[in-house]
Amino acid sequence: MALRVRPLEAPLGAIVEGVDASRPLDPAVCKRLLSCWREHLVLVLRGQALSDPQLLAFSRLFGELDPPGPNPYGEPFLKQFPEINVISNVVENGRPIGNLGAGEAVWHADMTYVDIPPKAGILYSLEIPREGGDTWFADMYAAYEALPADMKAAIEGKRCVHDASHNSAGMLRKGYKPITDVRETPGARHPLVRTNPRTGRKCLFLGRRPNAWIVGLDVSESDKILDALWAHAAQPAFTMIHKWQPGDLLIWDNLSVLHRRDEFDPGSRRIMHRTQVKGTETVA
Repeated sequence: MALRVRPLEAPLGAIVEGVDASRPLDPAVCKRLLSCWREHLVLVLRGQALSDPQLLAFSRLFGELDPPGPNPYGEPFLKQFPEINVISNVVENGRPIGNLGAGEAVWHADMTYVDIPPKAGILYSLEIPREGGDTWFADMYAAYEALPADMKAAIEGKRCVHDASHNSAGMLRKGYKPITDVRETPGARHPLVRTNPRTGRKCLFLGRRPNAWIVGLDVSESDKILDALWAHAAQPAFTMIHKWQPGDLLIWDNLSVLHRRDEFDPGSRRIMHRTQVKGTETVA
């Protein structure tokens, strides 16, 4: 079956058909898949059946893999496959088998608190709840381009600190202290506006809102600008929603897309396996 791409009726995202991610892919198919990912920013492959080694092999088509960031429990969830992160609310024998629980995960990009963040995230669904747990994505190229000229001028050259101490569900990571002053937030400091080195196109680079601070500004002034940027970036005009099915495989551009998750019934089961592709650039 030939690869087919069906753009979503949304500002970003496309469904890819005709690809069995469990099998080695022809180089021409790989090249087109990469091209589609760069164009649509989020790709959805439905009906996949992947073992963990197959998920790793497919993920490596997009580049060298990055291990997950630290989780609140201090060790990998899959010790035999440390490059895979488990996203789950399931508890077995009194211990969570994965990260992030069942609550809402706020808008964020992954691991932007490091100097060279991952360039892609890949998420594969094993079990999903009957309702809830949907994932939203937002196009930060479109968000930047729609900013008024005065806001573009206000953030030009500004850098923002990206919090390393908490995950996207607000849980404090092991080894960190709660933040009491955002000017002391641990984490990388990145430009608010990223320029794609391949295309020259600009996008907002926000990371996540909690504990963020624009370096050099008074906290009140920083908060005013960041609140305005986040309200702008999360508008429906820039977003898509993915309603999960078992066997869904999603790939997104972590450097130009934000994502978040809706909460779901904690009594239901949601299990995802996730990989990420190592970045090759400092954000500029």
